[in-house]
Amino acid sequence: MRNDALSRQLRRRHYTHFVLLVICLTTVVGCAVNPVSGIREVSLLSIADEIALGESQYGQVQQMVGGLYEVDDLPAKYVKAVGQRLVVHSDRKLPYEFVVVNDSTPNAWALPGGKIGIHRGLLVELENGAELAAILAHEIVHAAAKHGVNEIQRELLMELLSLGVESAVDDSKHERAIVAASNVGRYLASRKFDRDEEREADYFGIKYLHKAGYDTAAAVSLQEKFVAMNADRRVSWLGGLFATHPPSEERVVNNRAALLEYPPGGDLAQASFQVHMRSLFDDREAYDLADQARESMRTSTSNALHFIDQAIDLQPRESLFHGIRGDILASQGKHSEAVLSYTVAIHRNADYFAHYLGRGLSFDALDDSGRARDDFRQSNRLYQTPIASYKLGGFALVEGDISEAKRHFEIASQDEGEIGKAALRALTQLALVDES
Repeated sequence: MRNDALSRQLRRRHYTHFVLLVICLTTVVGCAVNPVSGIREVSLLSIADEIALGESQYGQVQQMVGGLYEVDDLPAKYVKAVGQRLVVHSDRKLPYEFVVVNDSTPNAWALPGGKIGIHRGLLVELENGAELAAILAHEIVHAAAKHGVNEIQRELLMELLSLGVESAVDDSKHERAIVAASNVGRYLASRKFDRDEEREADYFGIKYLHKAGYDTAAAVSLQEKFVAMNADRRVSWLGGLFATHPPSEERVVNNRAALLEYPPGGDLAQASFQVHMRSLFDDREAYDLADQARESMRTSTSNALHFIDQAIDLQPRESLFHGIRGDILASQGKHSEAVLSYTVAIHRNADYFAHYLGRGLSFDALDDSGRARDDFRQSNRLYQTPIASYKLGGFALVEGDISEAKRHFEIASQDEGEIGKAALRALTQLALVDES
């Protein structure tokens, strides 16, 4: 998916960066020193580029993985406080941010520029603030050590080298290289870190943990817990933290060794953690029921509706539950009822794209094109999707706005499924009309 604003911002800098890269390669000397590891390395992106990239992707990744948790503001406030207590000791000053994502998958991730997310499903597996700090410190290192941005730079380097020095001044080709590289940022939340990156994040994370006054033993007990869970092959973990940050006995051993340099005995922060996370633990049954509802939709929508209604009874303020209820009703063809559920979801959280997308599809099924179009537009403002773009392309076509229709179909055509094929067919038809 194109990010034109980011592309224009990066284009102004990258010809100079490309020349520097050539100089670096020809002299076999790195262009910058990594602020965490101290290793010299090629640096294509400036810190301004890196921050801009993280900021451009942060909201998109949040939308992609469930939106923000908003039932209670205490968990997010606590996560931010712990994070800020740690970043004071980071080897690299960045505009760090921390959010709690409303998703049951136990995971945490870091984007370039210090944009960090931790999932609701991981928070309820922790026992104290020191364990939370160990996870956040680990993610802070990933950002500070440029593990994510180095992945993007490798992509950009391959693109630039394939274009050649002469084509670096060709705006169209060069822009494609930058956009291709920047798109990697959207998927950094799901990339698997290699052993060296994890080893580095563990070691320096313990260092930050120690400097912030937390009990460094939490980093060891946490890894021991993760190794045991991995052995049990818990499905949710296999698709979450274990997919991106694979645990191992080696990491446990390395963390124990790091305790010799950064000895335990600091703050466990157990009481403060329990107070601030109480709502998450109290609502755990409701979220389990919601997960069962989603799973049951594949086999029995009536069972799914039963589960989600139970979840709503337990926690009616959770917008996610009302959105799931809308999805179930829509799958049953009850679009008028679905609209009501989606509307409740939007009332409780007006900043999550899926509620608008679901309601837009139900309005569309009810032939209410005006309200459907409004919802698709709002959905795309929050998170651009092929289905909303395809629908908007259709509305634009009906209104005779061919250029707008092409723009939306172009976006939808990037989908690899049936929507993308339909959008390509629409673009082909419009091209034939242009030629006639």
